Amino acid sequence: MFKRMFFMLGLMTALVSYSAQAAVETNELAPDFTLTDTNGKAHKLSDYKGKIVVLEWVNFECPFVKKHYQSGNMQSLQKDMTAKDVVWLSINSSAEGKQGYYQAAEVNEIMMNSNASPTAYLLDTNGEVGHLYGAQTTPHMFIIDPQGTLIYQGAIDNKPTFDLNDIPSAKNFVLLALNAAMTGEKVEDTTTAPYGCSVKY
Repeated sequence: MFKRMFFMLGLMTALVSYSAQAAVETNELAPDFTLTDTNGKAHKLSDYKGKIVVLEWVNFECPFVKKHYQSGNMQSLQKDMTAKDVVWLSINSSAEGKQGYYQAAEVNEIMMNSNASPTAYLLDTNGEVGHLYGAQTTPHMFIIDPQGTLIYQGAIDNKPTFDLNDIPSAKNFVLLALNAAMTGEKVEDTTTAPYGCSVKY
C-alpha cells in the first residue's frame, strides 16, 4: 500500500510540475547550451547540428531511473542509437548535496558498472540548462532533429511505474520518435507528460 501511495504522489507531482512549468516548445528551435562532461570536455548543443540529439535527464538514485537502467532498457537504447550516429547526452541537474549529485569520478564508475553508453554525461549542477528546458522529472526526454528543432519532449514510455515488468509491454515514445526522425516520417507523439522523480535543483 505504501509503495503504491508513494508512486501515485510522485506521479501526480510530476504531471502537475510539467503542465505548469514546461519551458520549451515542441517544433521550435531547441535552446543552445554548453555543458561540461565528467571527463572535463565541453559540449555545445549547436556543435551537433546535422545530427539527431537525445537529451536524457538522469538521477541514478531515482527508482524510475533505476527501472530503466536495472532492466538494461536505457542502455540498450543508448547503444542502438549511438551506433546509428545519434548523439545521446545524459544530463544531471541535481544540485550539490541533493539526491543524485555525484562527483565526476563517481559518475564514471557508475556508468562503467551499469554499462551505460551515452555520448556523454553532462554536469548541470547549477540547474541552468534544466530550467532552460523545463526538465521536471528523471527521466525526462527531449529529442532534437538535425536542423536543431525540438521534435519530442516528455516521458520515455507510457508506463509510469517503477516496475521492470512493465517495460516489454510499454509504448516507447522515444524509440518511436527516433525511428520516425531517422526515416523522415512524422513523429506522432510529440509531447507527453514525463513521469519520475522531481529534478533535485
